Amino acid sequence: MIKFYKPTTSGRRKMTVTDYSVLTTEKTVKKLTRPLKKKSGRDQTGQISVRHQGGGAKRKYRVLISIDKKLNMPAKVETLEYDPNRSAFINLVTFEDKTKAYILAPEGLKVGDIITSGEVDIQKGNRLQLSKIPNGVAIYDIELQPGQGGKMVRSAGSSATIVAKEGRFVQIKLPSGEIRKINKNCFASLGQVSNITHSAQRIGKAGRVRHMGIRPSVRGKAMSPAAHPHGGGEGVNPIGLKYPKTPWGKIA
Repeated sequence: MIKFYKPTTSGRRKMTVTDYSVLTTEKTVKKLTRPLKKKSGRDQTGQISVRHQGGGAKRKYRVLISIDKKLNMPAKVETLEYDPNRSAFINLVTFEDKTKAYILAPEGLKVGDIITSGEVDIQKGNRLQLSKIPNGVAIYDIELQPGQGGKMVRSAGSSATIVAKEGRFVQIKLPSGEIRKINKNCFASLGQVSNITHSAQRIGKAGRVRHMGIRPSVRGKAMSPAAHPHGGGEGVNPIGLKYPKTPWGKIA
């Protein structure tokens, strides 16, 4: 769901946000969170290695697992929660042995539902090996190597489908349209990742991007010649080069 605001300011006029009324709690489980220190794009030497990062709201990291870590053990969905570190929502689940864990939430899974991994039914939220999933069924959170944990198709609203099975491998069509071969013993979850309207929301104003920890990007041709190979000319002239270059003089 997308939430609209009355146009009380210029920023509000264009802004839309995800409707978080579907979430069931704002509290996190302390044992399942970790402190997250900001790096501002700097590496171990203190030099900026990734530009345009810094600032942003303070966050805590939620430790997520895949339910195939406890094979054939049912887990009950306790909550649907917001996670500032990803576009999708997350579920808090309680396993039969009373341990709690966070998992990536599929679209349509409700509080009180039971999900399982291993030799289980084709049901939303369950996690099976690719060899046991029928062709054409929507899947997400796919492993690349057996036992590695989910690596692909984890962003909000995304899903992939199995198109064919050949010997030791399964062909999967990814959201990008790419068809990829993956070992048939890898696990994947059934369904589509939650928060499917995430891509439809409009940022609305520059300040909201700063809250995400993203700093402004400046065009090279708007800089001085000392700062960038494209610089000089008050930002209105061509770059004056046969090929565009990076800020460090390499051909882009």
